Amino acid sequence: MFEALSERLQTVFRALRGRGHLTETEIREGLREIRLALLEADVHLTVVKDLIDRVREKAGAEEILRSLNPGQQIVKLLKDELVAIIEQGPEARLREASQPPTIILMAGLQGSGKTTTTGKLARFLRERGRSPLLVAADVRRPAAVEQLQILGRQIEVPVITGAPGSDAASACREGLREARQTGRSPVLLDTAGRLHIDEELMGELAALKDLCRPIEILYVADAMTGQDAVRSAAAFHSRLTLTGVILSKTDGDARAERRCPCGT
Repeated sequence: MFEALSERLQTVFRALRGRGHLTETEIREGLREIRLALLEADVHLTVVKDLIDRVREKAGAEEILRSLNPGQQIVKLLKDELVAIIEQGPEARLREASQPPTIILMAGLQGSGKTTTTGKLARFLRERGRSPLLVAADVRRPAAVEQLQILGRQIEVPVITGAPGSDAASACREGLREARQTGRSPVLLDTAGRLHIDEELMGELAALKDLCRPIEILYVADAMTGQDAVRSAAAFHSRLTLTGVILSKTDGDARAERRCPCGT
């Protein structure tokens, strides 16, 4: 996803840099290509419009047009604006509970890559000196518990499961008990994927939140769902008050999903 966008932008950048003089028409055409590249990468229309408007306003300044390298100046303007968008807001850091263990609840739609992402996050934390604990709270998807156990063995992080036939709440209680006894923290709760319109399953997730009182509720969004990921995250946020979002499958391309709904 990011590679394709980068290649498209670099093509536009090379064309702008290669010109010692730029007219307003050439600037307009270059910005149009940038706008199309961002829209085809499924960047939100409002974000693209605001970005292009800011660059266009600054690029039209007389000192830019009369500079020795106007193309390079415009490329720098665009890069600065892109960086400003990506870096806006406070630096993302996982919060710590005032009294351990720190509880992190992982939520998301079915097939979003939530279990794999949970394992990756546990490995990330372990490599930084933490002692994470994984809890297999997805008791609905076949082999979900086994998948998390395999990941746990691979990254050398223990996995807590409930008794056979038990519900997600039982698995979470067992995980919290184990964490308190062993001093492990944070505890990552891998919950079942669910649609935000499924009232029963969303109610279950809200009940797990009340039971475990997580300090972080992270929504795993599949990058290949494009703008639908934003709408789904908003729906989850309205029920759970999300504290963060993790984007998965960024090595894919959302455009293929839209062009080929049949999967061919």
